[in-house]
Formats: sequence, structure tokens, C-alpha cells
Amino acid sequence: MTPAPLASYAMDVQRSRGRRFPETQHPYRDDYARDRDRVIHSRAFRRLEAKTQVFTTRYSDHFRNRLTHTIEVAQIARTVSDALHLNTGLTEALALVHDIGHPPFGHAGEKQLDFRMREQGDRFDHNLHALRIVEQFEQRYLDFPGLNLTFEVREGIVKHSGNYSAAEFPALAEYILDQQPPLEAQLIDLVDEIAYNTADLDDAFEARLLDLDLLRAEVPIFNEAYSEIDSRYPQGRRKLKFNETLKQILNRLATDLIDNTFSQVQESGVETVEDVRRIPNRLAAFSPEIARQNAELKRFLHARLYSNAAIAEDRDRSVASLDALFLLFVEHPERMPKQYAELARSEPRHRVVCDYIAGMTDHFLLRQRNELLGVPAEHSQ
Repeated sequence: MTPAPLASYAMDVQRSRGRRFPETQHPYRDDYARDRDRVIHSRAFRRLEAKTQVFTTRYSDHFRNRLTHTIEVAQIARTVSDALHLNTGLTEALALVHDIGHPPFGHAGEKQLDFRMREQGDRFDHNLHALRIVEQFEQRYLDFPGLNLTFEVREGIVKHSGNYSAAEFPALAEYILDQQPPLEAQLIDLVDEIAYNTADLDDAFEARLLDLDLLRAEVPIFNEAYSEIDSRYPQGRRKLKFNETLKQILNRLATDLIDNTFSQVQESGVETVEDVRRIPNRLAAFSPEIARQNAELKRFLHARLYSNAAIAEDRDRSVASLDALFLLFVEHPERMPKQYAELARSEPRHRVVCDYIAGMTDHFLLRQRNELLGVPAEHSQ
């Protein structure tokens, strides 16, 4: 089956702004396919397997981790991108790289690192950390530092989930911060929401931390789908009816994203990627009604799941371990591996410590905490 031609407003790899360090073209992979493969083969990508999504392995080995979540995001992103006749190669590369800058313990770990960095007049941002990973920290090639990804992938790392101020972030000037990213990048944050909103419900139900009646009462989009399935399969197993409901919700969100984004593109009159860049607002979006229903689902997850005592206890203990290591290494940089200890002599110590901790997996951080701070094993996850 011949792939559908790209839409005129899709990002054509032939029009890429290229790589920072020029390379010979590969005979049968275009540049975005090579970027995708470089991300997949990176150490930072592999480490996502041992980084928390929501549930730690205390609950089960079946729940999503940051890596399996990323794979699900990539799957949805390809589907949406293909339906809109966008560049699925670029979309997939962006989906696979979008979380590699996350530190241990998810957003809670990021928040704590950012708190400590702001004490030093600095900050931690997982998107900007991801950019540093692909530009500096991944050392795999003889001819250049980092992964030497195309401009559009690096731009998407920076801009997929929001815009940065050129005045506040002058170091990012090359990424044309006064313009929107291509549609392929605009999709990523939205398909990320689709993936984690539905997956977190699935894992919470499996962990028996979800009250189905409360979910139905407080999230109309779920109740509507569940009621319809329940009427068709009254004798069906509750878990299977729950699964079918999540499938329908995912389909509804993805379909709406496709349809509404296409409508926005048509109404805007854009014809090229440069047109997309110059539009004041992003064109990829849910319709107002679905955006409202999706927001209700997110509010439920924050109020009823993420703040659950069992999850909060794990999260607080994990973040305390991260914080203790940060303070230890700032005070005693010689306790870090030799390369980081030496780097801390010439670069800001807090930044070196932050980079070292952000690259850790959950398990490695906890082992370091146990070994360096003498925390008894029973206090580990």
C-alpha cells in the first residue's frame, strides 16, 4: 500500500534545516528516521524503563513506567499524524524523545530539583534537560557531540509543550521562539495527555485504588461510555467493560483531535509549514467540548488518584531521597563519580549535581541513597 502524500502544511524532510554537524545522507533512511533510531538506541531512552510514571514497582510489574508510556504516546502520535497526512517520521521521533529529560520519580522529582536549582538562581526544566541530553550528554559518535539530531526534532523538544520567551531564554534563540513549531510537534503534548489520562485510569483500576462509582459520577465522558457498554453487555466482566470504556474514550479523544485540528487548519487557510509557524495560536487542539471533558478527567485524576495516600507516601519518600542526595553532593561533590566531581571544580556545582541526579533511574538513586547515606534497606521501595 502506497503511503498517502504529505499535506502541503506537513514538514517535508527534504526541507529540513538539517543537522548542526553535516552528515552524508543514509541510503535508505531519511533524516527523521535516523533521528528516531538514534533516540531509541540512546542510554537516556533505555533509562526510561526504570523511571516512574505514576506507580512504582511496589504495586506490580504490570503498570506503566516512563518507557512504556512513551511507546504508547508514539503509537497514538503516529495514528493522529498519519490521519492528518503529516510527517509520521518526525512525529514519531518527537514522541519517542519527549520524556527523556525526566528525572527520577516523575513530575515530583522534577519539581524538587527545580526547587533546589531556584535556590541557586537557576532552574530545572525536563524539556531543556532533554535538549542538553541530545546535544551534549549522549556521547556515541566520533565526529560530533550528542546525537546531532535535525533542527526540527531539537526544536520540537523545546517547543512541543509550550512556548519559551526569547527574552528569558536567550540561549534558545536559534529555535525561533517567536514562531509556532510545525504541526507534528504541536500534536505531542495532546497525544501525551490522551495516553496518560487513559493509562493512569487503567493502572489505578488494576491497583484497586479507583472507585468506579465515583469515577462514573464525576467524569461524564467515562460514565457515558461505560453506561452504553454496560447496556450492551450487562453480564460482562466489570474489568472488561472498564477496558472497553477506556478504549472508547481514547478513540473519542484521538478522533476529536484529528477532526478539530483539520478544521482549524482549513479555517486558518495555512498552506505551508511557514504559514503554520506564523499563525499566532497553535492549530493542533481538541474541540472546546472535548477539551472540557478531558479537563474533567484530569481533575478527577489529580483529586482522586495522584493525591491518594498510598501514592503520595511513595512519592514523598522517593522525593526525600532525591533531595537528600542533592544536598549531599552539593556539600561533598567528591562523593560523585570522578567525572562529575572533576566537572564540579570548573562548572557551577549545583548544575553538575542536578545533571547527575536527573540522569539516574529510580532504582539507582535509591541504591545510592542507601549506600551513601546508610538508609536501612527496609525503607527502600
